Amino acid sequence: MRKQYFLLFTIASCCILACKQKESQPDFLAANIDTSVKASEDFFFYANGGWIKNNPIPASESGWGIGNLVQEEIYDRLKTINEKAITEKAAHGTVSQKIADFWKAAMDSDAVNKQGLQPLQNDLQSINKINSANDIIALAAAFHKKGVGVLFNDYVAQDDKNSELMVYQFMQGGIGLPNRDYYFNTDAKSVAARNAYQKYLFKTFGQLGNDSITATKNCAAVFALETKLAKASRKLADLRDPYKNYNKMNVAGLQKFSSNIDWNNYLKITGITKLDSVIVGQPEFYAALNNEIRSTNIDDWKNYFRFHLIRSSAAYLDSVTFNNAFEYRKTLTGAAKPRPRWKRVLDSEEGAMGEALGQLFVKEYFNEKAKQRYNDLVEAIRDAYKDRIKNLSWMSDSTKQKALDKLSKITKKVGYPDKWKDFSAMQIDAAPYVINMQHANEWWHNYNINKLGKPVDRTEWDMSPQTYNAYYNPSNNEIVLPAGMFTVPGVRDENLDDAFVYGYAAASTIGHEITHGFDDQGRQYDAKGNLKSWWQPNDSAQFTQRASKIIHQFNEMNPVDTLHINGSATQGENIADLGGLLLGIDAFKKTEAYKKGGKIGGYTPMQRYFLGYAYSWMDQERKERLASQLQTDVHAPAKERVNGPVVNIPEFYEAFGIKPGDKMYRADSLQVKIW
Repeated sequence: MRKQYFLLFTIASCCILACKQKESQPDFLAANIDTSVKASEDFFFYANGGWIKNNPIPASESGWGIGNLVQEEIYDRLKTINEKAITEKAAHGTVSQKIADFWKAAMDSDAVNKQGLQPLQNDLQSINKINSANDIIALAAAFHKKGVGVLFNDYVAQDDKNSELMVYQFMQGGIGLPNRDYYFNTDAKSVAARNAYQKYLFKTFGQLGNDSITATKNCAAVFALETKLAKASRKLADLRDPYKNYNKMNVAGLQKFSSNIDWNNYLKITGITKLDSVIVGQPEFYAALNNEIRSTNIDDWKNYFRFHLIRSSAAYLDSVTFNNAFEYRKTLTGAAKPRPRWKRVLDSEEGAMGEALGQLFVKEYFNEKAKQRYNDLVEAIRDAYKDRIKNLSWMSDSTKQKALDKLSKITKKVGYPDKWKDFSAMQIDAAPYVINMQHANEWWHNYNINKLGKPVDRTEWDMSPQTYNAYYNPSNNEIVLPAGMFTVPGVRDENLDDAFVYGYAAASTIGHEITHGFDDQGRQYDAKGNLKSWWQPNDSAQFTQRASKIIHQFNEMNPVDTLHINGSATQGENIADLGGLLLGIDAFKKTEAYKKGGKIGGYTPMQRYFLGYAYSWMDQERKERLASQLQTDVHAPAKERVNGPVVNIPEFYEAFGIKPGDKMYRADSLQVKIW
């Protein structure tokens, strides 16, 4: 999981630098080409169409592509680790003991089904005892510690304007649909999801013992309450402005515009004894919540808590509870059936103690030699960016010097942490599956609360080593590249040529993440990770003007039904994709593979570079997931992440003979030129 300002799902696994692929072997890139499509008409389907035609989406998945192929290998490796842990009978308190007990409790579907909702009885009794506004807030604090999402979101993170300080932050939240727009949009996909969600509410109240009339009444009341919270919530694009979502105040200031909420008691139950200040992302949301705390009927609040307790716990409960949630989620994902239980358990275990698993993962599947290879590749991309900044025609020397300073200070974290978290205090044993998850959530809650008032640990990772993902953290000015992203499905590392590697790894991941330090959000943070203006006004205006072109390009894209990409909300990722491709090209041109110019699989080095990039986004999605992604995600769909940036790159035109009149052609005046 990434923080809200991170890249949410980079399908960009990296490949290890290796010797030139032998011509005698079948070329996996050439095998994926769809010869019925011209590169000049649709480069994504030209590069990946052959594979997509031969690999339909499995019924249990909402999409299928390179990311899934890599994840399948990671799943198999993690399953082996869990099964081995069971046979070891490790001492209590060890990582192996916790892994073994978690796995056994979660995989025992018979026991979980017999338990039903019984493991949540104490929580349900706590809801029954709500009699006042203060009770609502107190129970919200207790539920947040257990990982049950109600009312709002809060967490501990670095202060955007003082990266040396860990602060308590409050964001909007409290709704069950993916975001506020689902409560109001009138397109068919949003309406279907909204209807399915209300059916889910009805089923849950029936499961809790309500007759159909009462369940209908409770469903309507809870949905109406959530709609009010949604109306007070900011839209996706509006959440991208770090200044507008930064409102620092003391607790008394927060209390002033939300007087019905006893914040001192909330913080006490949360475990915070002293707090100088907080950061409130969206004050208007808390003003609206404040009104609802008093004006909404106590019984409606009780039903709101009951539903969200079940909703937050559904993945760890009996088959009836799980299937009720799954039926609703189908309208968002399009998956016809659930994934196998063992994969769902691994997903839960990743959230509970992913880094504990990672300690065992890297011992088996990642070594220092691989770590060094990717350290070197990061430096090749950093050097390319250095040259590109120096040669910018639109940026002043003053801003260039600060940009170069920031670039030089980007920290790289490759493979796995140098220092592991200590999970010895996490209580994982033979308890029910859902209780183990609550205990894990409480451990994480306490772990994060304990950061307040202490120096920032810049060595910490926010992803486990086995994660197939990567991120840039603006507050630390760092890129983090877990070992899991280096998994390459079905091809030995020594058979991966440099042209492919630079497109597949250097461009789509490393260059992408480094560019995030200079996208519409990242550029607002300085070399130390502080939200601070360091650009000359004219340079900032130039950036905004150039970025407006990429917003316009993506606004025009219509991936599904009547829904278009939100160019403003996705601009950071789109800028990073384009920047990553340009940096990868610059770095690749310095290699022997490029200079020699030999063909592999019938393709020139530069053609293979772009095919490698397209391969990193070889993916197909169901319409339901596409529709949800367009409304909730700051990333464009895979096809557009390939076709979108390449039309702005002269080397692409040269490599594939793109000319005026072709669909992939853009006149020079319409091309995006930022970095």
